[in-house]
This record gives sequence, C-alpha cells and structure tokens, in this order.
Amino acid sequence: MTDLEQTTTEHAAPVEAWDAIAALYDEHVAPGEADLAAVGLHLAGVKAGDRFLDVAAGPGGLGLPAARLGASVLATDWSPRMIERFEARARAEGLDAEGRVMDCHALALPDDSFDVTGSQFGVMLVPDQPQALREMVRVTRPGGRVFLVAYGDPAEFEALQFFLVAVRAVVPGFEGPAEDEPILEFQVADPRVMRQRLVDAGLTDVMVATDSQERIAVRSGEELWDWTIGGNPIPSMIVADLSDEQRADIVRVLHGMVRERSGGDGAAVLTAALTIGVGTIPSGTTA
Repeated sequence: MTDLEQTTTEHAAPVEAWDAIAALYDEHVAPGEADLAAVGLHLAGVKAGDRFLDVAAGPGGLGLPAARLGASVLATDWSPRMIERFEARARAEGLDAEGRVMDCHALALPDDSFDVTGSQFGVMLVPDQPQALREMVRVTRPGGRVFLVAYGDPAEFEALQFFLVAVRAVVPGFEGPAEDEPILEFQVADPRVMRQRLVDAGLTDVMVATDSQERIAVRSGEELWDWTIGGNPIPSMIVADLSDEQRADIVRVLHGMVRERSGGDGAAVLTAALTIGVGTIPSGTTA
C-alpha cells in the first residue's frame, strides 16, 4: 500500500457516516447532479438497452439519468440508506433500475456483466480507489467502457473554499486539512493521476476531460451548509469538535458570503472544477 493509500484509508468515513447524510444528500445535492451525469454518460456513449452499473451511487445522481436514457441500471453503494433513496426514486419514475448494498472494493457481481460502468462523486472518495477501479473494469465486458466523474483542483471548488473561510472566521486557529493528509475527494483531481489510475486498472483509449464545471445555486447560508454537510462526511468531520453556537455562527458567515456573491438578490452560483475520465476494456480479453 502506498503512502497515499495508507493516509486515505485512515481518514475514510464509515458506512454509518454515509447513512447519516443520506437524506441531506438526496434533498440538497443529488438534484443538481443531473447535468453533470449527462456529460459523463455522453462521453461514455451510454444508450438505450445498455446494461449500466453505477458504483458508489449514493441516491442515484448518475444511475437515475442513465435509466432515463433507457439503460438497464444496477446501482450499488455501501450505504443502505443511500440505496433506499435510490430505489424509492426509481420506483416513483417507473424506471428499469435496481439498487443493491455492496462494497465497491469487492463487487459481488460476475465478470463481464455490464456494457458501461461509471461512478460520479463516489469512487473518487473511497479509501482504496485503485482496487475499486479494478473491480469496475472486471465487471465490464470487453469493448465496454468505464468512467469516473470527480472533483478537480480544490482551489477551484468554491463551495469548499467558502466553507473553510467561514470556519476560519469563527475559529481563527482552525488550519483545515493538513497538506500531508489529502482529502479523499481530491485524490484524482490532477488529470494526470486520473489518467494513470484508469490505465493501471486495465483500460485503453483513456480520455480525460477537464472542461466541465459543477454549478451550485444556493440562496442562503443554511442552504450552503446543508449542501456542504450533505455532500460527504468529510465536512462533518472537519467541524465535529465545534459547539452548536460555533456552527450557527458559521452559517451566519456563510449567509453573508452568499448574499455578497448574489448581490443580495436571488441565488449565488458557486462553481467547482471537474475531472472526467473514460476508458475502454480491451476487446477480446477478460479484465
């Protein structure tokens, strides 16, 4: 295990932490992911009739749009609460989609089972990403495609930067994550790292795109707090030792920042750089 893999494993959140934010994620984060999903699904060539696997799916920010395209979808996540949310939405829309609780490091699925396998803001966060990517490759048929949507440069992730500025305004001694303790969600922020990990997993014809952005529209500090805390367990870990009063103060600071960005009227739009990688399973081979 490399130093990075050791560090990220030590700082990974347990399944219970993901269960705890499932409702917030479903309400505040997932609805804004459809446009990003469309980009990844297009780059991977997902079409009606494809067997599509969504890995570390959350409540279905990628899997639901794939099913709406006519793909037959299996969504997997190690959080039972996330899968419950996914299945409820799939049933409500009458989609050809199933959810299963599953660890992406050891997918309980046969080799060569899917035409396309993808993960949006999911496998970017897991503690042993190379192993998860190898599993994604294993279950995808020769000639099929695997893709990963992840955050790019953290300095260009405005919601995170707003959050850290607000925390520092309330807790002046707060230093944030240490440089030698990389935050999991940015482990493939560098497109060169993304490309190499996809190649190392066994993919060919790898393409990495860095020209897309996530756009987050928020109207209040509380909305930005909910989006940030609901996105993944890391922000909650950052503020775990703060008092309720300090958290309320952070929300007030965020509210002022949101109003300043929006000009005091309407929604503030915060952007985040993305790194999207797509590769192909070599034909005539089994991963």
